[in-house]
Amino acid sequence: MSDAPPAEIAHFDNVGLRYGTEREVLADVSFTLFPGSFYFLTGASGAGKSSLLRLLYLAQRPSRGMIRLFGTDAITLPRARLPAMRRRLGVVFQDFRLVPHLSAFDNVALPLRVAGLAEKEVTRPVADMLDWVGLADRMNARPATLSGGEQQRVAIARAVIGRPDLLVADEPTGNVDPEMAVKLLRLFEALNRLGTTVVVATHDVHLLQKVPESLIMRLDKGRLSDPTGALRYPPRRPGSGRL
Repeated sequence: MSDAPPAEIAHFDNVGLRYGTEREVLADVSFTLFPGSFYFLTGASGAGKSSLLRLLYLAQRPSRGMIRLFGTDAITLPRARLPAMRRRLGVVFQDFRLVPHLSAFDNVALPLRVAGLAEKEVTRPVADMLDWVGLADRMNARPATLSGGEQQRVAIARAVIGRPDLLVADEPTGNVDPEMAVKLLRLFEALNRLGTTVVVATHDVHLLQKVPESLIMRLDKGRLSDPTGALRYPPRRPGSGRL
């Protein structure tokens, strides 16, 4: 059996990010995300968590440094190839970003339809997913009629329905009660066991204990803390490394 390290999902090398003439919100950030691993990104408000996630899901280009996603230089990637790259990503936004004129069902179905699946291949998985997140009776409701917690669950269902290679979630449990927060984490874990690399940004330190085999990235004033170097080398088993 080969001891070669697994292919990387994402690699950041001395990445910096500044908005306009402001000071850098991210400075000298370097890490590698490996297939099948589960990461928590922690840090105080204003530490740069959301900015780092924006770089990961290709909503922002860095001011300096190098970023590879799925082995491809993400900075010089031609615009025509961006849609295909983004289809390998699942994103849970802090502000949900649901399509207001679509029902909960149609919001969740959107990634499958964009990928070209036939409608008969969409209906059952979407219904099952909405049932799993406790919204089977709200699948025809539009976002404006849903509570914040319900909108959050629709957003998460939409992000995971296509089994992305990389799932990026920004405070995904911020609008749900503790019981639902744990249930959603279990959904992320199940997706992770199927091979998806998961990155969850959270300020809730109690969540870190809910996934004992996770890796932890900490941001402090735009700088990444990784005292053991665990983010630079693959875990001994994907998903089993710990800091």
